[in-house]
Amino acid sequence: MKRIEIEETVEPHEVEQDISLEQVKARTVRGIAIVTGRGLILNLIAQTAFIFLLAFLNQDQIGTFWIITAAVSFVTYFSDIGLAAALIQKKDKVTEVELRTTFTVQQFLVISLLVIILLLSPSIVSTYKLTSEGQVLLYAISASLFFASLKSIPTILLERKLEFGKMAVPDLVEALVYNLVLVTLAWKGMGITSFTYAVLARGIIGVLVMYWISPWTPGFAFSKSALGGLFKFGVPYQFNTFLSVLKDQGVTLILGSLLGVGGVGILNTAQKFSQLPLRLFMDSVTKVTFPAFSRMQDLKNELGHAVTRSMLFLTFLVFPLLMGFLVLAPVLIDIFPKYDHWRPALLPLFFMSINSFFATFTTLLTNTLSAVGKIKTVSKLIIMWTVATLLFVPALSYYYGVVGAAQGYALVGALSIVAVWIAKKTINFSLMEGVYKTLVASLIMGGTLMTLRILLPHNVASLVVMILTGSAVYGLTCLFLIGPTLLNDVKRIVGNALSR
Repeated sequence: MKRIEIEETVEPHEVEQDISLEQVKARTVRGIAIVTGRGLILNLIAQTAFIFLLAFLNQDQIGTFWIITAAVSFVTYFSDIGLAAALIQKKDKVTEVELRTTFTVQQFLVISLLVIILLLSPSIVSTYKLTSEGQVLLYAISASLFFASLKSIPTILLERKLEFGKMAVPDLVEALVYNLVLVTLAWKGMGITSFTYAVLARGIIGVLVMYWISPWTPGFAFSKSALGGLFKFGVPYQFNTFLSVLKDQGVTLILGSLLGVGGVGILNTAQKFSQLPLRLFMDSVTKVTFPAFSRMQDLKNELGHAVTRSMLFLTFLVFPLLMGFLVLAPVLIDIFPKYDHWRPALLPLFFMSINSFFATFTTLLTNTLSAVGKIKTVSKLIIMWTVATLLFVPALSYYYGVVGAAQGYALVGALSIVAVWIAKKTINFSLMEGVYKTLVASLIMGGTLMTLRILLPHNVASLVVMILTGSAVYGLTCLFLIGPTLLNDVKRIVGNALSR
C-alpha cells in the first residue's frame, strides 16, 4: 500500500472525467437494463439456493443465521460515516486525496468494530442461545465486514463513471461462489457451518474480482478539508442509514428475544419472499438512478420525467410478481408437500406484501430526494418509519406472535403515503402514470388467479395454466391502460443495452 502525505495547500490530481447530460441519460438507460439483468440472475441464483435450503435446514437454523446477520449488520453501520455515498453524490470531480482519506477512515472504523464485535460476542451468544457453530458463524460474518470495506473505493470509481456493466461481474461471481458452497455443504448435512464457509469464500473472492475489474492502489492519507467537504452530505446520509439499520436489523434482534429463533425464521422467510420482486428490480434501478439523478438534480423537468419512467418500470415489473406469488404460494406448498412445515409463513406473507407494495415506489422517491440533496427531508421520513416500526412490530408480536409482527410491518408500510406527499413537493413526477395503471392491472390479474385457484386442482399443470393466463391478462390490461408508451420504453431499454 502507498502512503500519501497531504498538505492542505496541495491540489491533488483528479481521477475522473466529466460526463455530459446526454452520456448520463444513455448510461442510465443502459445501466438499468444491465443492472436489472444482473439482478435477475443474482436473484435467480439466490432464490434457487434458498428454496433448497428450506428443505435442508429447519426454522431454527434459518432463524439463527438471520439473527447473527442482523447483529453484525447493526454494528456494520458504524463502519462508514457516509463518505462513500458523499463521493458518489458529489457534483464536482472526485480527487485522489478524497479517495484515500475515505479509505483511511473506513479501515480505522472497521478494525475498531471487529474488536467491539469480538468483545460483545459472549453476550450475543448468551442472549440468543447460540451454539458453538453459531458463534463461529458470528466471527465469519464479522470478517466479511473487513472484506467488504476493501471493495468500497473501487466500487465508488465504477459508480461515478456509471460503468454498471463492470460492476455486475464481482456480484455475479460472489453469488455463484456463495450459493454453490452454501447449498453443497447444507446438502452434506453441515447445518449452520455451511453459512460460515460460504460467507468467507464470498468475501475473499469478491475482493480479488473487484480489484481485477476496477484496479486501484490502496493507500492511506488524511485531509481535513477533503473530509470536511464530504461530511456535509455524508453525516446526514449515514444518520439515515443508521435509522434504517435500527428499523430493520435492530427490530430483528428485538424479535429474536420475543419470538425465538424459530419465530424469526418464519417471519423472515415470509419477508424474504415478499421482497423477492423488489430485490429482482428495485435494487438495480435505485443503484443506477442515485448517481444519475445526482447529475440531473438541477434539471427539474428532466428529473421529474426520469423519476416517473423509473417508477413505471418498477411497478410494471414488481406489482404482478408480488400479486402472483401472494396468490399462488398456497398452491406451491400443496404441490410440494416437503415444504409444508413453512405453511405458517403464508399469513405473515400477506401482511409483509403490503409493506413491499408501498416500498416499490417510495424507496425510489426517497432515493431521489437523497440524490438531489434533500437529505434532511429523508431523515425525517426515516425517523417516522423507524419510530413506527419500533412501536408497532414488537408490540403486536408480543400479543399476537409472528402474525402480529407481520401486521406491524403492514402498518408501517401504509405510512409511506406521507413520503409520496412530501416527495411530490420537490419532484414533479406523475403517480397516475407511474403507479395507478400498473396497480389496476395487477389487481385484475390477481382476481383472475384467485378464480383459477378455486376452480382448478392444485398440480403442476394447473400452476402452469395459472401463470400463463395471469401473465396474458396482465400484459393485455397494461397495453390497454398504458398504451404504446410501454412498448417504446421496452424497445429503448433493449436497444441501449445492445448498443455497446
